[in-house]
Amino acid sequence: MKTHVKALVVGGGAVGTSIAYHLARAGWDDVMLLERDELTSGSTWHAAGLLPYFNMSYATTHIHDYSIKYYKTLEEETGLNAGFYVVGNLRMAQTDARMDEYMLYASTAETCGVPFEWLSPAQIKERYPLVRTEDLKGAIYHPTDGYINPADVTMAMAKGARQRGVMIERKWQVDGYHWTGDHWDVTCTKMVEKGGNLVASDEQIVIHAEHVVTATGNHAQRTAQLLGIKIPAIPVEHQYIVTEPDPALVEWRKSNPEHPVLRDADAKWYVREERGGWILGPYERNAPARFEFGCPDSFRADLFPLDLERIEEEYMSMIHRIPTSETVGLKDDFNGPICYTPDGNPLVGPAPGLQNMWLAEGFSFGITAAGGTGYYLAQMIVEGEAEIDMASLDPKRYGSWMTTEYAARKNEECYEHVYILHHPDEERAACRPLRTAPAYDRQKAAGAQFGQVNGWERPNYYGPLDAPDSFDHDARSFRRGGWWQYAKGEAEAVRNGVGLIDATAFTKHRISGPGATAFLDWFTCNKLPKVGRINLTYALTSAGTTRTEYTIVRKGEDDYYLVSAGAWHAYDQDYLYKAIVEKEAEFGRINAQDVTTQWGVFAIAGPKSRDVLKELIVDADPDTALSNKRFPWLSARDIELKMCPVHAIRVAYTGELGWELHHPIEMQTYLWDQLKAAGEKHGMKLVGARAQNWLRQEKSYRAFGTELGRDATPLEADLPRFVDLSKDFHGKAEMEALGVRSKCCTLLIDGPEDADPWGREALYDGDTRVGRLTSGGYSVHFGKSIGMGYLPPALAVPGTRVQVRMQNRLWDAEVVEDSPYDPKNANIRVDG
Repeated sequence: MKTHVKALVVGGGAVGTSIAYHLARAGWDDVMLLERDELTSGSTWHAAGLLPYFNMSYATTHIHDYSIKYYKTLEEETGLNAGFYVVGNLRMAQTDARMDEYMLYASTAETCGVPFEWLSPAQIKERYPLVRTEDLKGAIYHPTDGYINPADVTMAMAKGARQRGVMIERKWQVDGYHWTGDHWDVTCTKMVEKGGNLVASDEQIVIHAEHVVTATGNHAQRTAQLLGIKIPAIPVEHQYIVTEPDPALVEWRKSNPEHPVLRDADAKWYVREERGGWILGPYERNAPARFEFGCPDSFRADLFPLDLERIEEEYMSMIHRIPTSETVGLKDDFNGPICYTPDGNPLVGPAPGLQNMWLAEGFSFGITAAGGTGYYLAQMIVEGEAEIDMASLDPKRYGSWMTTEYAARKNEECYEHVYILHHPDEERAACRPLRTAPAYDRQKAAGAQFGQVNGWERPNYYGPLDAPDSFDHDARSFRRGGWWQYAKGEAEAVRNGVGLIDATAFTKHRISGPGATAFLDWFTCNKLPKVGRINLTYALTSAGTTRTEYTIVRKGEDDYYLVSAGAWHAYDQDYLYKAIVEKEAEFGRINAQDVTTQWGVFAIAGPKSRDVLKELIVDADPDTALSNKRFPWLSARDIELKMCPVHAIRVAYTGELGWELHHPIEMQTYLWDQLKAAGEKHGMKLVGARAQNWLRQEKSYRAFGTELGRDATPLEADLPRFVDLSKDFHGKAEMEALGVRSKCCTLLIDGPEDADPWGREALYDGDTRVGRLTSGGYSVHFGKSIGMGYLPPALAVPGTRVQVRMQNRLWDAEVVEDSPYDPKNANIRVDG
């Protein structure tokens, strides 16, 4: 058995074998896969093998699309039939809201080139007469997918991997990882059968691996413990049942093709044919998480006791939808662990804090995602970056605040939400509130309806004071929800008066020391600001695309305060800290301190914001303290607001006159009360994140995770003013080599009266799909929908007319100049 390899993949399920195969296909000829038991012995063996395209994530849709296409090629390559039955996938809707969900999903599918059709109830009945349709609104149909045999596709990928030189070793368990500085020493123990159990023998080896990839499925918590990190991948019980043959189905199949996989989302189940009968897979409430502290060594290809009472409602709804199933008996049943994460998306990418350690954990739809995960993760490992932005799946989207209890409860919630309406303005309730800034109770008393950002509670908008706690849930919609009117009023207040926004969730780091300046100059693409000034800049990936957006405040010659997106705390920190470790020997000592929880942030913005602050500022000349002369735009100063010391930054994400007020977190309630009192006579309104999101689009301010990401460069984001090409910086050559493949632009949209885009919609030039939106909302200044997105450079110019797909219709849109509201920034610079 070889003990020195370039890449070691740990885990022999569908995901692990796909990763090994794709690493070899990418050109690595020294890859080994270890499996503690037999290939497919984890969740793969009892998976139902469905291949659903449906997913609201752009990255995950690409992953699923790749898998479905790739699995169809395996037999030709390996000679093994992967057991792929291309029967299609029919997703039915009982309500108009469900059809709205499908139309929004179709927007994402369309941007990824995924084929689909719309069927009316009559068309469903005509094609599939065994299905009851009188209470349906319609369905979306994917003709190119279906289901596959999980064991067969895994074995086909394993054979393909072996043919490409991958070494696959079974019955070896990893018991330790040690990073030596340039490779991993992985301690492995030979497992043997004893009395039906798998037990460790005395035989051990150490494998030296340059890279390690973990795809350990139900054993993710053990992996986390061995690596000393947190992985919020915990299994949840999933039951499905197999019926005896249905005589009506058997008769139908004598002269008709197999039914597609049927999904009645409002009834929370999928159904497919199985040897003349039906498989029912429900996603019921109260399915428990299992193995919170690790999968027992004795648990192999095992199952849990059934709890059929838990799925009685779903079973009865299957009988309603397929009446002929009422008289058939149950032939088989399964209750096994399926790994979940709090948001349902897998954890794919570099492990936090570790070099050359890659995670592929938490797959609730592992068979669907296995092929694409192997392909895109191999790109990340071999080439340094994938061709699509994988940030939404990054393992570091959950920070060190995440606990076992949080992961278990959120995973249970995620499981039961598989078929619950996926509103784009959805906020799920489990494990909340958890991380709260001191002003939380005051905001709640003022009617705040909160969203969760990296565990932090942040006001999305302020609803009516007499609303029950459930108002936010009742306000959700795929169109303009009940919250829309409140966000509109908040946005208007910022444009015409003054608004106060809580931005405490911002990620904040202090970088200092003799090497700080040289490091940041290399790490980011813009000029560093002068002392007392600020700059917007970007850290790039090794492929030249955008990795992180920073606002840098220069407090001293070698003293910097970095502010980045609150949703990406651990993601930004890990990249920053790893870069410091890499470059400190070259640049000199660099001190890095995470100060996120030490500083609260309020943003005050609007034409009257200066007037409010004048009421509070303690200064020898309060009338001029906030003037352009003493406090110019894009500068930072330490000021005092009554008894609260504040590090104030003259910048506003809304595009109005405004300041960010960074303050000691322990003084937040005091400062909140002072600002509220001072703002009353100026009509100050409390403002949430949704209004702010609309306002920043009127200014064409790009946001990380939407316009900014690892699939586009800052030049493609059309931000050349924030790129200093006269200096050398990380990723510069790669950025220039990519050129400008597409360009970000802002569009005003003549859309429907009751809906705005969400930032997932396809853009058309005539009959040709030419781009996609990345953000969307409503413009209070222009009185119509607004969006930002990417088009070919020739089309991304003001005056270009295109169309946006919304609610299954094309709506006229026009590319407008950057910053269509106040393009000369006169309002931001106004003196007083």
